[in-house]
Amino acid sequence: MVTKEIKGQDGRAPLIDQDGRRKENNYMVYLSTFVAVCGSFSFGTGVGYSSPSEAGIKKDLDLTIAQYSLFGSILTFGAMIGAVASGPMADFFGRKGAMRISSIFCIGGWLAIYLAQGPVPLDTGRLATGYGMGVFSYVVPVFIAEIAPKQLRGLLTAANQLLIIAGVSVSFVIGTLLHWRTMALAGLIPCVVLLVGLSLIPESPRWLAKIGKQAEFDIALRKLRGTDVDVSEEAAEIKDYIETLDKLPKARLFDLFQTRYLKSVIIGVGLMIFQQFGGINGICFYASSIFASAGFAADIGTITYAVLQVVVTTLNALFIDKAGRKPLLLVSVTGMALGCLLAAASFYMKTYQIALAAAPALAVTGILLYIAGFSLGMGAVPWVIMSEIFPINIKGTAGGLVTLVNWAGAWAVSYTFNFLLTWSSYGTFLLYAAVNVACIVFVINLVPETKGKTLEEIQAAINHH
Repeated sequence: MVTKEIKGQDGRAPLIDQDGRRKENNYMVYLSTFVAVCGSFSFGTGVGYSSPSEAGIKKDLDLTIAQYSLFGSILTFGAMIGAVASGPMADFFGRKGAMRISSIFCIGGWLAIYLAQGPVPLDTGRLATGYGMGVFSYVVPVFIAEIAPKQLRGLLTAANQLLIIAGVSVSFVIGTLLHWRTMALAGLIPCVVLLVGLSLIPESPRWLAKIGKQAEFDIALRKLRGTDVDVSEEAAEIKDYIETLDKLPKARLFDLFQTRYLKSVIIGVGLMIFQQFGGINGICFYASSIFASAGFAADIGTITYAVLQVVVTTLNALFIDKAGRKPLLLVSVTGMALGCLLAAASFYMKTYQIALAAAPALAVTGILLYIAGFSLGMGAVPWVIMSEIFPINIKGTAGGLVTLVNWAGAWAVSYTFNFLLTWSSYGTFLLYAAVNVACIVFVINLVPETKGKTLEEIQAAINHH
């Protein structure tokens, strides 16, 4: 570690071992991240709610399968609306303001589900929680990326995905123990923690600089970095960058397709398309039935699946700043492609009655390899990269578009999955394998490495190619 011997222009003592001192002062960054990822956890509990509560809700409210399917999938429509609104909301109300509004929607939604006596309040509640989740899915990673110091950014942004997965897994587990109404009340907890926590943490300094609140910007950056850390260099970099952007016109949707932004939009949208069309939501929503049709005990399969997902997503968060985004993506997608091929082989053997004894083991290995692969990179990294690559003047518009593409893809894949399986079970997995192979090519050729760079450096690098 080279210490800076020269005193600064204002005659202050040299900042010795700046990194060491920085590490001690990240307390506020950790607290802010913890508060923000309550939104991610809430998002996970919403996604994980419909599977364990299905039997109870159908029985108590006397719903048909079609009515229940609407309840399950209307979440995705709410999330698509939330995704479209998320960028403009985060730009107008601030990152904290958007999270606050989103929590209120989720709280209202969970209460409506808790009190529901028929399909209409049930679906309205689900739509409202979906809207809140769509907003969270964009605002949380963006807020974290904007407050985190560069050496922690990957880890903290990946915590977003980790808590989504944790929320889903917790829902699966407590769903077996609690009545569906009680479970809806439990869904309020992360939203309330988030609402209270927002009053304790600073707003994103980059957003404050962007709207010209100079004094608040300085205070927020100091709070996040610690009072005895010299933030002048970071502050200057953020301000220079924002001044450059202020000279550019306000971004509208069509502006995203200008040459200077096109590359970052292709990367952001492309990763989300591959993340969803690689088949994750079909496999995730129907994991237990896949295990069953392969002739394997469904509950053991689902529990293994949930545990594996949490463990591997944790590994992803720990390695993302060391290994880098790109290597993780490549290993991840390769695992997913191999997993799909194994599952395809298993269903092929079942269809044509070849080596039947080996089929269940192959299917389960394939699905678990696929989930491990997905959790290692493809789950979290596209959201991390989405929060890093867009310049702040198009971040709202571009981030909204990317989040919308993600939710629309999620809906399309989970909607078509059952139809595809009836068309050809092994064909479905070959199709997903092909998408994942295409993704490998895409990542190698287009996706930049973003670890250890400031947001400003990343955006400069993409737009100068």
